[in-house]
Amino acid sequence: MRIGIIGTGVAGSLFLERLRGDRRFSLQGFERVAEGAREQAGTGLNICPNALKALRLHHPAGHAALRAASLPWRRWWAGLADGTTLLDLDLLDVAEEEGVRLRWSDLYGLMRAPVADQTRYGRTLEALEEDAQGRLVPVFRCDDGTLAREGGFDLLVAGDGRYSKLRELTEGTPEPAFFGIGMTRLLVADEAGCPFDEYGQWFNGNNRLLAYRLPRGGVYIAGAFPLAAGMDFTPQMRTAEHARAMYLPKDAAPCPAVAWMVDKTCAHIADVHWARLQITPLSRSAADGRVLFLGDSAHAMVPTLGQGATQAIEDGVLAAAVFLAGGGVAEVAALRDPRVTFIREFSVEATDSMLPGADVAALTRAKGDAPFLEKLRRAYTDVPEAVVTSRPSERIASPG
Repeated sequence: MRIGIIGTGVAGSLFLERLRGDRRFSLQGFERVAEGAREQAGTGLNICPNALKALRLHHPAGHAALRAASLPWRRWWAGLADGTTLLDLDLLDVAEEEGVRLRWSDLYGLMRAPVADQTRYGRTLEALEEDAQGRLVPVFRCDDGTLAREGGFDLLVAGDGRYSKLRELTEGTPEPAFFGIGMTRLLVADEAGCPFDEYGQWFNGNNRLLAYRLPRGGVYIAGAFPLAAGMDFTPQMRTAEHARAMYLPKDAAPCPAVAWMVDKTCAHIADVHWARLQITPLSRSAADGRVLFLGDSAHAMVPTLGQGATQAIEDGVLAAAVFLAGGGVAEVAALRDPRVTFIREFSVEATDSMLPGADVAALTRAKGDAPFLEKLRRAYTDVPEAVVTSRPSERIASPG
C-alpha cells in the first residue's frame, strides 16, 4: 500500500514513524515548511496524561523523548485574580502519570526529526488529480514556485492541521462553530521574577488568564474573555489598557501572579496572537476511503482541557496501531471517533466558567467534585493497550 502523509505535524509524523519499518507500506511524507524550520504558532502547550499513556503503550521511544524534552505537569490550580483558591488538583488522583508542558516549536522538532529522511519539505498542497488506476495524485507548489506531482497513492493521510488543504479539496472547507470567547496567546522569553511554575488559571469575572513555565526558560500566558458572536477583535482590544481592564480586579489587589502576567502582556502586547474559541465538525475520511484525516484536520477542538495536541498524539499512534494490526480507515474511525466525540463534548462543557454571566466560583469548584473528576479520569486513562481489528494483516498489500 502506497501512503502519502500530507503534513508532518504531530499526528502525521507519528503515523509515518510507526509504520515506516513495516514492508507492507510504502510511505512518503510532505511538509510545507522548510527542513529544520520550527513553527512558533501556539507558542506553548500542555500535553495531557492520556497522550503520554498512548505513547507509553504503543511507542515507548516517543514517550521517553517527549518526557526528556518537557517539564512535568502535575497540578492544576484555579482561582481568582486576587489569589483565592477555587481548585487545586493533583493529576495523579485522576491519571496514571503526569502530563507535560513545552513549546510548540520543540514539539514540532521532536516529531519531525525521526521521519526527516522520508519527508519532502517545501511542498504546499494545491490540487488533487487521479491516475489511470484511480489513485490520488497530490499536486504541490514547491518553494521555488514550480509544481510537483509525486505519483499516485492508495491512501492520503491529512496531517495538515485545522485549516487542512487536503480536507478542503476532498469535502470542502468545514464550517466552524464559535463560542463567544476571544483567546490570546503569548510566549514571554524573560521569566525573571515569575512567581509561579505549574499550570494555573486566574479568573477576574469571566475573564481568565492561564499560564505556566516552559523548558529552556520562558512562560506561556493565555488569555480569554467574552467576545460577542460574530464580533472580531477591535483595535481597542489589542491594547495594554484593555488587558489591564480585563484581568486586574477593580475591588482588590491582584495576586503576584496576575500582576506579573498583566505587566508582561502589556509590555509585549504587539507579540500577542489572537483567535476566537471555535470547533470544527468531526470528519474521519473522504474520497471513498482514499483519504484519512488525523489530528486537527479531523477534529479541531476547543483548547479548554488541553486536548488538541493530546488527541493528535492519540490519533497518530493509535491509527498506526490499527494499520499495523491489519485494519484500515474504517477501523480507525470505529476506534477513534467515539473517543474524540467524548473528548470534544467534555472540553466544550469545561468552558462553562468563561461564558458571559457564568458563576465562576461555583463552576470552578465543581471541577473538583466527583462527576467532573470521573469524566476527567476517563479522558486521562481510557486509552486501549491493544488494538484488534476484524481484518487479518495479510489483506494489506505489499508495496508495488
